[in-house]
Amino acid sequence: MDKIHPVITDKYTKELNQVKESLSPGFLWIILGPTASGKTKLAVDLAKKIKGEVISVDSRQIYRGMNIGTGKDLVEYDTIPYHLIDILEPGEKYNLSLFQQDFEKAYTSIRNNNSEAIAVGGTGLYLHSLLVNQPYINIPKNDTIRDYLKDFSLPELIKQAHTYKIPPDFNIDFSTHKRTIRAIEILEYLSTTSRTLAKTKTYPSLVFGINPLVEDRRNRISDRLKKRVEEGLIDEVITLIDNGTSHQDLQYYGLEYKYASLFLLGELDKQSFLTKLETEIHRYAKRQMTFFRKMEKDGVKINWLRSETLKEQTQEIIHISKQG
Repeated sequence: MDKIHPVITDKYTKELNQVKESLSPGFLWIILGPTASGKTKLAVDLAKKIKGEVISVDSRQIYRGMNIGTGKDLVEYDTIPYHLIDILEPGEKYNLSLFQQDFEKAYTSIRNNNSEAIAVGGTGLYLHSLLVNQPYINIPKNDTIRDYLKDFSLPELIKQAHTYKIPPDFNIDFSTHKRTIRAIEILEYLSTTSRTLAKTKTYPSLVFGINPLVEDRRNRISDRLKKRVEEGLIDEVITLIDNGTSHQDLQYYGLEYKYASLFLLGELDKQSFLTKLETEIHRYAKRQMTFFRKMEKDGVKINWLRSETLKEQTQEIIHISKQG
């Protein structure tokens, strides 16, 4: 371990004390970034400095047995308590509403422990829900509408959406078939009910983002995929199947699990499996960054870290937090 000069240590401790004095009670620290950017390591390092506990904001790490493919890397947490990891069996359904409920329970537990809550992850929709009131989130799905609209083209769906009265605060994402159908589902519900929608809870927070250079990000993704395959990704998927997880569910979870399933079904050879999976992970990272930019357009301030090393990033977070 590097030896830290006493003057630097004293200054750092003073900054930590100033941070705790300046932030409001119940303050939430958030660390976000694309896949393979080092979010978990940074969250754990910060937690060790501020007596924190980590809440995972990841839509797949909630499942038991899905370890290598989701990059849980539980050993990285060391002695730091973590939440919303391994809370469901594969195949059990999960959604944004359930995440909000589980997050609030974890957050309350952490505050009751007199610890700092640190949310970390890359699932943009979940992160967004912690910061921006979204009264339309909990509107129930409508299978009849979904079945009726499933064969419509995207332009047809967009045209259909505009036949409804769209509330001024309902910002529809028309980028995909699935999201546009969901928007129509919500609009149909609003057109047939007079009930006032409840507000969703948001948290006082500071948001910190990691955004490696594209070339660095791509190299990290490639290296990590190779490591995961060597560590037994395929064997993990075989075990999930043997324990009752269907190929349909595996493909629903996407990325590593989808392409491993296709490989095991014989629909992809080994090289195609690796090539297609790597390409899709790169695309996923790009979509994550696009969503984070959308969050900024919605008024979420993300403090993008300029530092590169773990130690410097943690100190940068502390310094920014001191300023409030």
